[in-house]
Amino acid sequence: MNKKENQEFKTEKLTAIINARIFNGEKVIDEQIVIIDGENIVAIGGEVPVGATIVNAKGATLMPGLIDSHVHTSVDGLRHALKFGVTTELEMMGGYTKNGRELELKGIYDIADVRSAGMGVTAPGGHPDELIAGDGIPDFVLKEMEKMTEEEKAAFIAAHEQQHNHEEESPSVTTIQGAVKHVNEQVSQGADYVKILIEEGTVMNSPGLPVLSDDIYKAAVDEAHKLDKIVLAHVLTAESSKTAINLGVDGLAHVFIDRPSWTPELIKAIADSGAFVTPCLVLNSSIIGKPASDLATDPRVISKLSQEWIDTLNSSFNTFPQGTMKDNFNNVMDLHNAGVDILVGTDVSVPIPILGGLAHGASVHHELQLLVEAGFTAIEALRAATSVPARRFGLSDRGRIVVGARADLLLVDGDPTTNISDTLSIKAVWSRGLRIDSI
Repeated sequence: MNKKENQEFKTEKLTAIINARIFNGEKVIDEQIVIIDGENIVAIGGEVPVGATIVNAKGATLMPGLIDSHVHTSVDGLRHALKFGVTTELEMMGGYTKNGRELELKGIYDIADVRSAGMGVTAPGGHPDELIAGDGIPDFVLKEMEKMTEEEKAAFIAAHEQQHNHEEESPSVTTIQGAVKHVNEQVSQGADYVKILIEEGTVMNSPGLPVLSDDIYKAAVDEAHKLDKIVLAHVLTAESSKTAINLGVDGLAHVFIDRPSWTPELIKAIADSGAFVTPCLVLNSSIIGKPASDLATDPRVISKLSQEWIDTLNSSFNTFPQGTMKDNFNNVMDLHNAGVDILVGTDVSVPIPILGGLAHGASVHHELQLLVEAGFTAIEALRAATSVPARRFGLSDRGRIVVGARADLLLVDGDPTTNISDTLSIKAVWSRGLRIDSI
């Protein structure tokens, strides 16, 4: 089977979605008709064009395709994401930079779109080495490769070898000069943004992980900014979050899991800096030992996932059981109330129990539910998965239902603007104007 033979798309050129409740990425609007022509939205409201394929969305809600602002992905992950209406994944460490996408993903259409930081700035032996120790292609990746077609497998191996060769040619990031060179190397490979990792390991049950000095991190941040790239920081504690903000990063890729007495000062510093935060509450829930079992038993989820993903959802990291979701919720709401942009992200990667509680696509819906549980309105949560990440990552062609935008759309039964769980009641997904069937 070749890449194009595995598609399940309806490819009508002109489509009219009628009688829909429309959440446009910001609010519910009065219009009830969206016209798609090719890959784009060409009209909102008005008359139905003659000859258009009509989709009657009575009783349903149409919204922009969802964006997961923190993943580590693969072809399989991108496919699963799209099944759940996640039309864009933002990779926070991996090989899907522009060069990687062109080498491995060209001609594959049944997957979410992806952007990437490339390889992050971290100390030799630092995070995430404690999770993926070993040389060559990890066993869990080899297992995923078994699902690929021969053409996909060849493209993956070529991309992996190219990435490995670039890493071998690059010096370890142990100096200011090494950090600058590393950032330039990632950007030369087509990195869409840059990531630094500040992780000493306590929260990951690996205390003593090596980290870089502040001046090395600062050199990486400054170089990325010179190259017009935004910078995100992996941080899991208040202390590392404070460091990242002082370094001048544009976003925190996690919310701090602890809540020290000086949290109000940290909240103010983050708000004053203009940085955004991608909390990944689903990850923090897993880190404190809570599996996503309710999600794993939802019929709307089970029908789209393999047993290995279900098993993964029923597991958890469980590396920081002394943490509490109350602290996480308070941290997120304090940030939100201070005016900090909050983005939906999951930190999902591969289906293995030690990285449990997460699954591509499905965990975005779980994150939406946790944001509402924390205190967000349903509409605020939906913005965090659509228009807000599109704006913060400069993806002006998506995240909103407006004329000229990509026709990345999600149609669900019910009204998720009042009942957030309805995002899982998926009726249809469009990616670049192509409707995905058999989801």
